[in-house]
Amino acid sequence: MTMSLEIGIILAVIVLAYVAAKISRLTVEISMFLAAVAGGIAGAFFGTPPLGELARHLAEGAVTYYDVILVFTTATIFMAVVSESGGVNYVVRATIRSLYNKRLGALVVLMIIILIPGALTGAGSISLLVVGAPVAMALRFLGISERRVAAILFIVAGLSAAAPPVNIWAMILCAGTAIPYVGFELPLALPVLILGLFTMLVLGWKRERRVDLEAALREMPEVPAKMSWWRVLIPFLVFFGSVLAYRIWPFRMPILGLPLQFVLSALAALLVSPKRIRLLELSRATVRRLLPLLSTIVIVGMLQQIMTATGVRGLLSFAVISIPFIYLLVSLAVVIPVSEGVLTYGAAAVLGIPLIWYLDSIGFHATVAIAGLTLLWPLGDGLPPTALIGRLSVMVSEYKESYWSFLRTTWLPWVVITVAGILMIAFSAKLEFLVRWSM
Repeated sequence: MTMSLEIGIILAVIVLAYVAAKISRLTVEISMFLAAVAGGIAGAFFGTPPLGELARHLAEGAVTYYDVILVFTTATIFMAVVSESGGVNYVVRATIRSLYNKRLGALVVLMIIILIPGALTGAGSISLLVVGAPVAMALRFLGISERRVAAILFIVAGLSAAAPPVNIWAMILCAGTAIPYVGFELPLALPVLILGLFTMLVLGWKRERRVDLEAALREMPEVPAKMSWWRVLIPFLVFFGSVLAYRIWPFRMPILGLPLQFVLSALAALLVSPKRIRLLELSRATVRRLLPLLSTIVIVGMLQQIMTATGVRGLLSFAVISIPFIYLLVSLAVVIPVSEGVLTYGAAAVLGIPLIWYLDSIGFHATVAIAGLTLLWPLGDGLPPTALIGRLSVMVSEYKESYWSFLRTTWLPWVVITVAGILMIAFSAKLEFLVRWSM
């Protein structure tokens, strides 16, 4: 039996195990774990790896993305403290009061409010859980229908997950390809802001009904009496100040790292909060809410380790480079979102890593190509079986009609984002200057 056939059998076992688990209605996380174990056992029949080393490979894989988990957890606790203090409701309320008759300004500010939590945590779902409900209410007060509100939340929350400084897909790709996670600021920020603004204008510009401002303000959640702009801004100034400090004074200021920067920012938010916050209880509740996402990242590492040890990653890499490039590029419009809908973050390890190896080997700029790919993956968060951001968008916007009717509303931003992502990959070498300007 040839080596390629052996590896093909192992890959088939992994796929069948995942499909069987999903048919049994198990969660994505458990399905991927069972697929990893099944792949390891299948590999043991061919000695890659030996059965005695299966547990070691699973354990090593579980900590592959330990740094990503630290960033994700500390960033989400930081945003939870800001939200609990009343900062989010204060900003949304002030936006509606000040920009009610200045539609462009209101849409831009609401877009930024959605982008910030996802950009800082790497998860669009966190944006929806932290600011989704008040922003949805504000969008309805601007006269936008529930269907378009849900569509706006889905697209912009997805873009927030791709925005810097924390992009989990990019982190997974960088860890798997030994590429430093640096220089992503402009390659990610510029397309996210442009595409986010396009989405807000296309879906939110038309006023579909009139709403009274005073009535709208009465319906919005109240905020603590002592809340003010400086209480909202100080925690973010601490974070962005610490990020800029070691770039301005590279030989005097130590690199703190994102987890510590988020911890310091959370402490700043706690100190300036106008109300008493039980930090331990809030942290416990936040981590419980994060467990599905954290477990996904852990199991992605396990699956990646097993695929490496059994040779499946090598086989996939060979399959990628065997496809004519133009067909490969066009297929990304479908393959990348669908892979996200099935595997969530696991898609970056399974498909993204061999793809970036290939693109880098034929002269494409890896950092820009990664940025382009990470614009496509969030679209898959609206597709079954997971549809995490899509389902949350419908929930927080209180949209009661068909899920597919909401998803069809997103077609124009979806197409534009897809084209933008593929063009960034295709012309990544010409866009290298974005990386240089970010360094």
